[in-house]
Amino acid sequence: MVSLVRTRTKPPQSQYDELLAWVFAALLSIGLVMVYSSSIATAEGSKFTNHQASYYLLRHAMFIGVGLLAGAVAFQIPVQSWQSSASTLFMAGGVLLVLVLIPHIGREVNGSRRWLSLVVVNLQPSELMKLFAVMYAADYTARKAKVKHLFKQAFLPMFLVMAVVGALLLFEPDMGAFVVIISIAFGTLWLGGFNGKVFVALAVALPMAFTALIFSSKYRMERVVGFMNPWDDQFGKGYQLSHALIAFGRGEWFGVGLGASVEKLFYLPEAHTDFLMAVIAEELGLVGVACVLLLFALVVVRALQIGRSAAFLERNFSALVAQGIGVWFGAQAFINIGVNMGVLPTKGLTLPFLSFGGSGVVVNCIAAAVLLRVDYENRRIARGMKE
Repeated sequence: MVSLVRTRTKPPQSQYDELLAWVFAALLSIGLVMVYSSSIATAEGSKFTNHQASYYLLRHAMFIGVGLLAGAVAFQIPVQSWQSSASTLFMAGGVLLVLVLIPHIGREVNGSRRWLSLVVVNLQPSELMKLFAVMYAADYTARKAKVKHLFKQAFLPMFLVMAVVGALLLFEPDMGAFVVIISIAFGTLWLGGFNGKVFVALAVALPMAFTALIFSSKYRMERVVGFMNPWDDQFGKGYQLSHALIAFGRGEWFGVGLGASVEKLFYLPEAHTDFLMAVIAEELGLVGVACVLLLFALVVVRALQIGRSAAFLERNFSALVAQGIGVWFGAQAFINIGVNMGVLPTKGLTLPFLSFGGSGVVVNCIAAAVLLRVDYENRRIARGMKE
């Protein structure tokens, strides 16, 4: 008798997180469709775009293409190289934040000086600074691991550095980027195991400092007042938020249909950038909003899991980079969606991967590639240990 023996072979392990890659692809795809849908009326009615309906679609597609190319390059760079360059990149980002404030160098739009003109496109240094802040905070936390319980040696230097960066951002002004970068820095310190008493003090001090910032500026005070009750001045300070809320209300469960939004027809300002989520809510309803929230939740959860895996392999910098990127995307998405829904004061902050904007999309793609690289190295090292 000849017996046939069936051998079971394990399926080959993926070299990177395929689920996470598909989530990023889904976010970029949704963003491309919704940027086109939300910008058609604006593009057709503007002399700046030569009345071309597809103007923002084509530019956004170009930015995504550049972002994917930059991400492919970033994925090839070992995480160790990012660590050795972290301080240099952070200082370069600080220089760019200074340059943007210099007249005739920085470009002013709608009262804010946030862009550097590169002839063909505009560079927004605050977007680069988010990535550089992740790298610097991770490197700093890893270097200070032995003295992380000491306030003067561990926490105070980071606080002073972030205070300088925060001041430069507030001069632009870019309050949204300021909040995100501070969240990245202190979130990384917290995840790195720094003194818990310091963070308790911060929980008391930061709200007080934030309140002082609000009262020190008439502009910020008006933003907060308008946010609390936009209907008091729905044709003035509360105009943008009131129309965002109308968009959410019109969307109901399943939306009015893709392309059928009324609010994007010159009612809702910045519909394809800061208030893209309001258009998603109107056209795709609660179901569409829930899908976007789920995708961002998956990004944050996987980033934290990748960071934990790196920590188990004693790759502290890699762990903190992955978790810092998760904090970044989570915090920025939370703030943008909160603003759109009227639960947070209005800020000029885009929705990662989805909103129109060259610098933001490109930097988001690079950060996604770095996160995938951390996971790739985790898997390679773990596979080597098993063999």
